[in-house]
Amino acid sequence: MDPRTEDPPAVIVQALDELARVTLRDSSVSSLLQKVADVTRQVMPGRPEASVSLLVDDRPSTLAYSGQLAINCDESQYGHGYGPCLHAAATGELTWVPDTRVETRWPDYMRSAADYGALASLSVPLPINEGVRGALNIYAREADAFDDMSTAVAARLAPYAGVAAANMLDYQNARDMAENLQSALESRATIDQAKGMLMERFTLSPTWPSRCWPASR
Repeated sequence: MDPRTEDPPAVIVQALDELARVTLRDSSVSSLLQKVADVTRQVMPGRPEASVSLLVDDRPSTLAYSGQLAINCDESQYGHGYGPCLHAAATGELTWVPDTRVETRWPDYMRSAADYGALASLSVPLPINEGVRGALNIYAREADAFDDMSTAVAARLAPYAGVAAANMLDYQNARDMAENLQSALESRATIDQAKGMLMERFTLSPTWPSRCWPASR
């Protein structure tokens, strides 16, 4: 039977239902991302920790993580400039590492991951926005922790993180635009106030600035 169509265990169904009930109206984006990381840790095999990572203009960051193992592995990849979570985010490919001790890709990072205690990992790309990429990362403390079923479960969890991350970015962009508009309005008010003071002091007409400079030759 195809694991993508096979019914998942009851604990996973319960976890997915729990995430589906959480809305951005009732919680912050950061708390929803944290919820995704925590639920992922609870339902995935291999005594894992989970994180949600983001690439904006090729700059990586971790938005949420369930434990120290996850943030250690994320930051190690950022430091080396490569690794499974960065690969998944950059390429859109699900990236599966059965055993970090024998994996030949990204060798420097793999040694660090094994030293941290992450013996397997799974990174699922997130659907976010154009120009913004991300991944849901699961780091297991046991080698060969993931199978087709757990991969299918991770793929079901990832969209929740993707939607939350997209909403967070939309909110930040809207806030930045509002702050820029407010700054522009404050600057315009200051200019108008200074202009009014000069007009009053020197008995100038409203069109005086255009007459202060010689015509271009």
